[in-house]
Order: sequence, then C-alpha cells, then structure tokens
Amino acid sequence: MTIPRLFKWQDLGLAFDVACHWGTLVALIVYFRKDWAVMLAGLLQHKTESSDLSGRLVLPIIVACAPAGLAGVVLGDKIDSLRGWNWLVQMVALVLIGVGLIMLLAERVGKKQRGISEMRWPDFLLIGVAQAFALVPGVSRSGITIATGLFLNLKRAAAARFSFLLSTPIVFGAGLLELAKLIKTGVSWGELGILGIGFLTSACSGFLAIAFLMRYLSKKPLDPFVTYRICFGIFLLLASQ
Repeated sequence: MTIPRLFKWQDLGLAFDVACHWGTLVALIVYFRKDWAVMLAGLLQHKTESSDLSGRLVLPIIVACAPAGLAGVVLGDKIDSLRGWNWLVQMVALVLIGVGLIMLLAERVGKKQRGISEMRWPDFLLIGVAQAFALVPGVSRSGITIATGLFLNLKRAAAARFSFLLSTPIVFGAGLLELAKLIKTGVSWGELGILGIGFLTSACSGFLAIAFLMRYLSKKPLDPFVTYRICFGIFLLLASQ
C-alpha cells in the first residue's frame, strides 16, 4: 500500500489482490511440495512421535498460524483503513528501519546451532506470534519470522524453511477471505486478463524469490536485506517530506 500511495499509482482493487495471493500460494506449494507431501503422509500414517519430524510438524505449523489468523480477523479491516492516513509512508519507513535493526541483531546474537527437528512448542509459538506482527505495514513476514528463528538459535536455512512452511496456511487463509469478499462484489470479464497476468507474475516471481532466498540463506547472512530495509526506509522518509 505504500509504493502506490507514494507514486500515486492506481489501486487495481481487491480482485488483483486475490489473484496475487493465489499466485503466491501456488509458488509456496510448488517449491515445498516434497516437504508437504512427506509431512501429510506422516500425519496420515499417525507418525506424530517426537522423533518423527514429518508427522509431528503439521500440527505445530497450524497452531503457530493461529496468532496471525486471529489478528487478521480482528484487526484486518482496521489495518486496511490505514490506507487513507497521510502519515502512513512515514510510519512504514520507521517500521522498515526498526525491523531491519532487529534482523541485524538476530544475525549477530543467534548461535545458529539448531535444525527444525530440534524445535519444540515454545519455538513454534514464538515464531507464530512474530508472524502476527506482519500485519503491521512495513513488517516483512519472512524477515520477522526468520529473525525470531535466529534469536531461538536456529540455523539460518532452518529458520528460512520453517518461515516459508509457516506462511503457506496463512496465505491460503488470507486468499480465502479475500476470495469470499470478491464473490460478493463480482468480477467483470474485462478484468480476467489483468487478473491472469497478476496470478502468473506472482506465482513465477514468488517461486524464483523463494528459490533464491533458500539458496542464499543456506550460506550467507541477512546483512544485504538489513541494508536494503534501512536505505529504503530512509528514502521513504525523504521522499514523503
């Protein structure tokens, strides 16, 4: 909501948001298809003992999504109303910088010793609560959850993988809510072309972004993303004057 407001772009509306949401969901499912297949197979076979990662991870992911889901239902409309606030850009700029500093601190203090198989319920819940803060404009969902994972001493790649797995039910739920709203308002035939482009672009760019991040974070730190957030935050503050 910040970039269109800053550059006075036309809002393409709810239908386009829905198309992009479902495109992102497709990207997540396709990239992590093997993970979800193993987890669901383990769950169906009742492999939920602590030693079996595949079966026991589904329920923690669902429970960890509860804080963000609840916050979205309760606060979603209130957050959408922020679109009209004149100081929104400045607020987003400060949040960008603040979360960037949190990511930097997590990178420095996290011991990066644990894998997903070593996660326990407090870890799942804390990362789930962190995900709820992504409703605040300017907070990166992946950034804040990966940073929380690092604070919990997860390896960088493990924190990133769990972050993306955790996002799948949230993106699915958000897509359903927006789709329900869209069904009430309807879509004209003339919009289908632009919606298809939005869906395909979101799916392709989302898949490439996930692939890049997983490969990058397996070996390198969050520092470039921290630099980007801080520099972009400063740019927004200057541009909004």
